[in-house]
Amino acid sequence: MHRGINLTTWVSLWLFEPPPTGGESRRPIKPCTMCNILYMWMLEPAERDAIVARDAFECSVVNHRALIEIYTRRKTNHLFFTKQAYSALCKRNLDQDIIGEQNSPSQRILVALAASHRSHHDDVSQHIAKCDAKRLYDAGKRRMGMVDEPVILEMFSKRSIPQLSLAFSSYKHIYGHDYTNTLKKDCCGEFEDTLRMVVKCIYNPAKYYSKMVDTSMKGPETDNRALTRVVLGSIEVGMEEVKTMYEKGYGKKLKDAICELLPEDDYRDFLVALTNGPISIP
Repeated sequence: MHRGINLTTWVSLWLFEPPPTGGESRRPIKPCTMCNILYMWMLEPAERDAIVARDAFECSVVNHRALIEIYTRRKTNHLFFTKQAYSALCKRNLDQDIIGEQNSPSQRILVALAASHRSHHDDVSQHIAKCDAKRLYDAGKRRMGMVDEPVILEMFSKRSIPQLSLAFSSYKHIYGHDYTNTLKKDCCGEFEDTLRMVVKCIYNPAKYYSKMVDTSMKGPETDNRALTRVVLGSIEVGMEEVKTMYEKGYGKKLKDAICELLPEDDYRDFLVALTNGPISIP
């Protein structure tokens, strides 16, 4: 970030290029990584979710991970505004677009999560959580490494996200390990892989986002679009917790990792600024 320039001016400089002559209006510059993160950051959460959902459907293969992040991170009343924003942006219904997708394990889990937001109550019950923990345990005993899919889908469709989180907490308390440990990687299919991701998003979002930030920065080429999405998602679930989990998992501070893994430019500096605390336009 350029010193001596306030954020409003900086955003303006990035979103528009100077006119070639003094008498012409400024022209929008072509989309770029920096423009994208500035634009997404300035949006209301519901509008940002709507764009993420639209982009998820427009991928050559639907980005179920991005959609799952929305449905597991949002409270029902917040998701209502996301759906409104999606309808205004795409002229379609978000839930119906998910239902209309090609049938797959990830699609079936998303359909169940969408149903949960339409039917659940806000109150959580410790008794129900303990019962659900036992159902989760029994659902994993059907055959080695696999789970009873109908049981899981029914539970996801009828329980709120807070209630599911309490069930996963009860599972660990009763059986002595996280539910994800039951979903053995070497024995699982696509349903179990997606289920593991959903459980991580719900039960320990800070750990999930810390891993996603790291994954997005590493590899042959940085996935800037995914990195932008998960950094902004980290702010919503609690950046301080994400930073703590990152340092615990990778042995270094998140801002140091960003500086080491990304090229020196304004995009990197803005990511570091986002991890340091709230930024507001004066």
